[in-house]
Amino acid sequence: MIADDSAVICKVAKRILGGMNFQVVEASNSSEALMMCEAQLPAILIVDAGMPDALSVIHTVRQMQGGEKVRIYYCTIETDIKVLMIGKRAGADDFLTKPFDRQVLEAAFAKYSLAA
Repeated sequence: MIADDSAVICKVAKRILGGMNFQVVEASNSSEALMMCEAQLPAILIVDAGMPDALSVIHTVRQMQGGEKVRIYYCTIETDIKVLMIGKRAGADDFLTKPFDRQVLEAAFAKYSLAA
């Protein structure tokens, strides 16, 4: 799942990850992301740091039954260590920096594609 309020980012990520044989669902805001996670937790969740309530999404998913198994990426536009640590404290496993491209996503997610 990608949770980002930018339709362009969602479209790019979905195209690239879909090409790697991932089934990708999109959430355009925090409420939609949580509603979708309550229905079915994704294996991987990419959360945009700039989306309102992004940290709450990460924290809430971690509290859900099975939420500890979700691989969560906190997606930022900067590599400021303070921002990254805030995401880590909320429960993020790893980070992505926007804008990303095919190379970045393939490097980050190829290991999961092979395991699937």
